[in-house]
Parts: sequence; structure tokens; C-alpha cells
Amino acid sequence: MNREYHKWYSPLLQRDMEILIFGHGGRAVLFFPPRMGRFFDYENWGVVYAIRDKIKKGELQLFCVDSIDAESFYNNGVHPASRITRHLAYENYILHEVIPLMRAINNCGYLEVAGCSMGAYHTANIAMRYPALFNRVVCMSGRYDLTQGMEHFRDLFDGYHNEDIYFNMPRQFLANTADENYLKHIRNLDIVLAIGETDPFIDDNQHFNGLLRGKGINNQFYIWEGYAHRPRYWRQMVNVYL
Repeated sequence: MNREYHKWYSPLLQRDMEILIFGHGGRAVLFFPPRMGRFFDYENWGVVYAIRDKIKKGELQLFCVDSIDAESFYNNGVHPASRITRHLAYENYILHEVIPLMRAINNCGYLEVAGCSMGAYHTANIAMRYPALFNRVVCMSGRYDLTQGMEHFRDLFDGYHNEDIYFNMPRQFLANTADENYLKHIRNLDIVLAIGETDPFIDDNQHFNGLLRGKGINNQFYIWEGYAHRPRYWRQMVNVYL
């Protein structure tokens, strides 16, 4: 199985960023790590190995990116406005540095985005904000409104709210969207949501699923038995959904 390591200084983030690429062709998959995760987590946890046959056959090519969640959403040492500003810099890094690299390496013309846990939030957020860029969206064990506390998962903005936060919470901005041209692009996406039945985010997922369907946006919504918010479940999920 082809494995490539890339590292470069990101002018948008003003720091070094790293990425692992697995495979030689097929569907290009932008793969976001879980909460405060690293680009190597899915390899270390056996998630990549779980779909090695698909990768070896050239059915898909994984681009496992790094996160900067500790500098944005989970940086309690800065004001919440600074947290979302840092996230927007990360988004620009993905849009203007990572995706161009993906297209340079893989010119299949098909772009999929996926992630687990916080990675599922990043997946849904970037796909809902820029739906014309993507073909498929796979969200596993995700949370789609970071301003809502859910069991022991707190509001990541401590009650603060501004326009940037609003437009980066899929459950919020999508609920008030009526632009049919924009919605048409989302309706063209192949969307998969998967969540455990006892996961703290189950209500959030059910709400998001209902919101999408209320906008005429079809999605495949799967509820797994139990908690299902662990790498051993994600190894199974990627085999089913990627």
C-alpha cells in the first residue's frame, strides 16, 4: 500500500503542517482526525488498515490531515472570538493548501470528505459551507453544533456568539437557509451520518438528520448499537461507508 508523508510551512497558519496519504488512486478522501487529533491517529488506530484492500485496489486514496483544534475550539486561554478566527484560518489552509495538493496528486475529479468525532464536525461544516467542492460526505460519531452542551461535552464558546460562530455551526446556519441555488448543491451530495445509540451526540444527530430532510436534502442515517464512539467502531464504519 502506497504511503506518503508530506510536511510544509503553511503561510495561512504560520506553522508547519503534516499530512499522510495512503493509496495511489481512486476516490480522493479528505479525512479529518477526531477531537484534537493528529494526522497519524487513523494509521495508529488501525482505521487505515481496516480499509487496506480498498486502498490497494485503487478504489480510494486517503489524505489524513492534521488538526489545530487545541489552538482553536479547545484553546481556553483566548477569547471565543479568537477561537473561531483561528478555525477560519484552518479552513483556509484546507481550502487553499490541502485541496490543491489533493487535486495535484489525484485528478479523478471526485472529492469525498470524512471524519470521526470532531472530525465529523469539520466534515459536515466544510461540506455544508462549500458543497460544490465535494461529491460525498461521511460523518461518524459527530457533533454539529459546538455551542450546545451535550452531557460532559461543553459549549466550546462559553456562551459567546457572533456571526462567524453562527456560520460555522451547520445546525444553525443551515436551518435558516432558503437559497435554492445553494441548497441544490447540498442536495447533490451523497451524505452519510452514523452514530451510536447511546452516544452523547445522538439527539444532535437526529436533529441534524431531520433538519437536512426538512430542506429536501437526502441523507443516509445509521444508528449503531451501543456507544460506538471509539476507534474499534470506526474501523468497522469506514469499511461500510468509505
